[in-house]
Amino acid sequence: MVLLRYDKGTILVFGDVRVPNSSWDPRVGAFRAMALYYPEALSFLRLSELDFKDDVLDLPPCPELISKTKLRGYQEEALKAWLRAGKRGVIVLPTGAGKTMVAMAAISLVNTPAIVVVPTIDLMEQWRTNLVKEFNVEVGAYGGGENSLKAITVSTYDSAYLRAEELGNKFMLAIFDEVHHLPAPSYSQIAELFATPFRMGLTATYIREDEGHKLLPRLVGNVVYELDTEDLAGTHLSRYTIEKAFVNLAPDERIEYEKNYEVFKEYLRKKKIKLRNSMDFQQFIMRTGTDPEARQALLARNRALDIALNASSKVDALRDLLADNIDEKVLIFTQHNKLVHRISREFLIPAITHQTSKEERSEILCRFRSGVYTRIVTSKVLDEGIDVPDATLGVILSGTGSSREFIQRLGRLLRKKEGKEAKLVDIVSSETREIQISQRRRR
Repeated sequence: MVLLRYDKGTILVFGDVRVPNSSWDPRVGAFRAMALYYPEALSFLRLSELDFKDDVLDLPPCPELISKTKLRGYQEEALKAWLRAGKRGVIVLPTGAGKTMVAMAAISLVNTPAIVVVPTIDLMEQWRTNLVKEFNVEVGAYGGGENSLKAITVSTYDSAYLRAEELGNKFMLAIFDEVHHLPAPSYSQIAELFATPFRMGLTATYIREDEGHKLLPRLVGNVVYELDTEDLAGTHLSRYTIEKAFVNLAPDERIEYEKNYEVFKEYLRKKKIKLRNSMDFQQFIMRTGTDPEARQALLARNRALDIALNASSKVDALRDLLADNIDEKVLIFTQHNKLVHRISREFLIPAITHQTSKEERSEILCRFRSGVYTRIVTSKVLDEGIDVPDATLGVILSGTGSSREFIQRLGRLLRKKEGKEAKLVDIVSSETREIQISQRRRR
């Protein structure tokens, strides 16, 4: 008889039968495959009509998991599409469209131990709160110093990676929130070392700028359902408009910008380097490790970009915008904390950065929700995942060229409210490299 056993993120097959994606391991006298291929091994043995014993999964005790939430029509369609794909695949829905609801319905449907993997501690706590409320069970957690295994468990990507060999056979269902993180070289090992047969990926932004999304079909499954913001705007999400506003650099800023950017361009001309894509830029970055002149060119470029992103005229434009929208609830986004702190001081607006404690962040968002605060300025902290109270106006003072970042920031404004029309204003320094950055993120 063939015996299947889990061993530190791999499947051992005893019995002189080679299953797909396995190789012989003479140390243990068995064929060995990554745990990712556990379902394929089972399918092969069943189709071959071989007698086998399956000792791979070691599931924790699981109570009845009954979801009380009624799904919207498109959420039902997403869940059905995932079921048709064999309980594997990625669901792409805009921020605010209720991806969490679909995931909890999936947990209830399989009614077996499940793990939810998330990028941050904040998201771990948010998911945990929602899961306890939905299923009225104790929910385990791995992350933030906590290591507790329950039938439903939430883990950060970091903790799941560190404990993949330990947790890899404890669940039937793995849900990867913000699944675009999964193809990273370390995080992909979570999917490879988990034997979990059922897998769901959730994201509002499937495309990775580095094309890492091409790995997701192997790790989680194909995209099985997808809607974008336009599909739901005006029905389940608020209507919205996007505006771009240009500002001029101050004379002294313009001089410094041109001086520094010319150093960068002159180096590229001299070395006949063309930066056509991200790969070209990465190769240029590698040069800076061995070429002092390249490093000086990079530093000059960064100084020029810093001037454009943090131009003083942006603060003036923000002042006018806030004065013209006195009754709106406003989220202000920047790239760097330097501008966050300046705006917070000048306008007496609460600030949230990665340095803000969890307690303070929670208090600021609570007061924003209740209307005590009507404005928040933040760097990248609120871009992804965290539930942000209703806002009607978003202002991007600076950002990267990432379309994901842009979509996430837009999504912060789209919580549905009767009669609401959200507006996102992108403020860009004219005649600078920031124009191309803005174009890239909105492509």
